[in-house]
Amino acid sequence: AGKFYQHAPTETSQATLASVSPVFAVMKFDKEGNTTYFEKKKTELYQELGLQARDLRFQHVMSIATRNNRIIMRMEFLKAVITPEFLLILDYRNLSLEHWLVNELASQLAGEGQLVTYSLPFEFRAIEAILQYWISKLQGRLNTLQTQILEILEALVDPKLLSVDRSKLHILLQNGKSLSELETDVKVFKETILEILDEEEVIEELCLSKWTDPQVFEESTSGIDHAEEMELLLENYYRQAEDLLNEARELRVLIDDSESIIFINLDSHRNVMMRLNLQLTMGTFSVSLFGLIGVAFGMNLESSLEEDPRIFWLVTGIMFLGSGLIWRRLLSFLGRHLEPPLPPHVPAVLKKSQPAAGRVEIKTSLKGDTFGLSRGTLTNQ
Repeated sequence: AGKFYQHAPTETSQATLASVSPVFAVMKFDKEGNTTYFEKKKTELYQELGLQARDLRFQHVMSIATRNNRIIMRMEFLKAVITPEFLLILDYRNLSLEHWLVNELASQLAGEGQLVTYSLPFEFRAIEAILQYWISKLQGRLNTLQTQILEILEALVDPKLLSVDRSKLHILLQNGKSLSELETDVKVFKETILEILDEEEVIEELCLSKWTDPQVFEESTSGIDHAEEMELLLENYYRQAEDLLNEARELRVLIDDSESIIFINLDSHRNVMMRLNLQLTMGTFSVSLFGLIGVAFGMNLESSLEEDPRIFWLVTGIMFLGSGLIWRRLLSFLGRHLEPPLPPHVPAVLKKSQPAAGRVEIKTSLKGDTFGLSRGTLTNQ
């Protein structure tokens, strides 16, 4: 009896959890682009579609899979199930997603858009519409980041700036993180399509109408290879993803190069300030050195020089003249040591018009003379 009472609450809770299944808000599109809305429990939905429960367990991952003549597409928050007759969008209650569904997707599925696959079966139009939406979303994110990053870099790379605005650096850091996230999303998108392109069987399975409609199958055997068309469709969006990834990498390289330029500008201004500080120190040293004369005359000692009114101007002139000469001398010494050294003198190369034998003789004579020199001669040279 004790064991029964221990297991009874657990069984009751499991039954309660089993009875509560998630409800999907579904938007359904048919071949003509007509749209219907309804809500249905998860258990009822996967039973009607002939799928398993795990097939509708959508996560924030990207994948394209087939099961029981159904295509299941996961594009993060975009969840779609494609059949030869209709397209289901699950949990569509998203502002940007709902705007695209209402204004663009219906016309694209009906063949009124600019999709290349309008003359092919319905699943081609559905796949291309979803891929086109996702690649355009990635492109929009990249364009937004590119505009913001270029504006910030243009303000930071200005050589006239003596310091860097920390707020702009913070914005640049945030944009750099967003760019890294975008690169990751594009890589996942590209790898997902590449996995399908590497498997010919999966490409064949994506052509749903080829196996359900006899007329479509006859057309494919008569000259229209639907698997090849599907492969070309996926390759097109694979190349677009590759182009997006290259643009993101170029923007990343631009950020790194701009950071190097910013550091170079700051180092240049820092060197100017250090050199100015050194010049002022030299001037202070020069004035202090000849200021000893004034200190000597300022002592409470009597001499015959203080009675002459011209001595003041003479001593003052000597002090300023001597300080200026020493300061100038120190500056010239500083300039000589800060200037880059001259490149070493490179001897003239022998002309190519000389015969090979002559060059051999010259090298041989030089070699003999070199080995014929004594240690003392080499040391002196």
